[in-house]
Amino acid sequence: MSNETSRARILIIYTGGTIGMIENPETKVLQPFDFSHLIDNVPKIKMLNFDIDNIQFDPPIDSSNMGLAHWSQIARSIESNYDNYDGFVILHGTDTMAYTASALSFMLENLNKPVIITGSQLPIGEVRTDGEENLITALQVAAARNSKGDAMVREVAILFENHLIRGNRSSKVSADNFNAFMSINYPDLARVGLDITYNEDALLRDISNRPLIVHDSMDPNVMFIVLYPGMTRPTLEYLLKTPGIKGVVLKTYGAGNSPSEPWFTEPIIAAVNRGVVILNVTQCVNGAVNSNLYDTGNKLARAGVISGNDITSEAAITKMMYLFGKGMTSAQVKKYLQRDICGEMTTKG
Repeated sequence: MSNETSRARILIIYTGGTIGMIENPETKVLQPFDFSHLIDNVPKIKMLNFDIDNIQFDPPIDSSNMGLAHWSQIARSIESNYDNYDGFVILHGTDTMAYTASALSFMLENLNKPVIITGSQLPIGEVRTDGEENLITALQVAAARNSKGDAMVREVAILFENHLIRGNRSSKVSADNFNAFMSINYPDLARVGLDITYNEDALLRDISNRPLIVHDSMDPNVMFIVLYPGMTRPTLEYLLKTPGIKGVVLKTYGAGNSPSEPWFTEPIIAAVNRGVVILNVTQCVNGAVNSNLYDTGNKLARAGVISGNDITSEAAITKMMYLFGKGMTSAQVKKYLQRDICGEMTTKG
């Protein structure tokens, strides 16, 4: 949109979240307020040499209420404004931010502009708020260009406190620290200190210059199953036979391990034979599934369970929604689950 010397044009999409909350004087409960007040509370924005516009959800929502229709609304807002802006900043609650970031990374095919998602742990009107710094830094990242005048960041990313991280590599790791998000298995895209230092080798690059394509037909017929000691066969069978279920993200122990007794393996095999796609991801925050490390993990692989390698749970479930939403068969979904689509996982070999 802009050349190297012109003012960057940034669109803020305000969905809600703590960053735009204010305390109700009667109930003392935090509730959303009109976006115009958010700008009033951050006068430093006027010091940025950017042209900034905004649109907002009406009404703004708590991110715990975020759903597939809201993801579509965000994606379509970016699509309809794509040619008019250099970058986009999405203000979002923290609870489901990593899910939204992961979903948008799949939904926005051929993305070649920055989509920076941020929020805060404290309302922006609080004295010690992290919201002001996060918003200003997100705007700076969305406007940043390299030496050639091209956008520095050309993907969906989360900006929170000291970290700029790939959206589909992110997880919320703290409910009360300002550094609430981390990318455990992939390097930061940038570190924020006195300066914003970009890790250009880690940044995603699409040099094809193909037009943006939005895929918003996400299929909700997927689910998590989390293993735990004491799980019973009836419980497992009940979950695997959930009506309409097409895919399961199975959160296993360690490097992808699970019980090896028939009470567990037989229902898994039966589900795979029915066409249910099962993706094996680790419950650990660090590391990856290695089906060849232990026999228990290898039995899952032999049963037809797909290895998720080092993908996050948030990216795994949204990737399934995306693939099934494209109308793929179970066999096709299995194939693409093993491929890196937009930087969400490390492939082996």
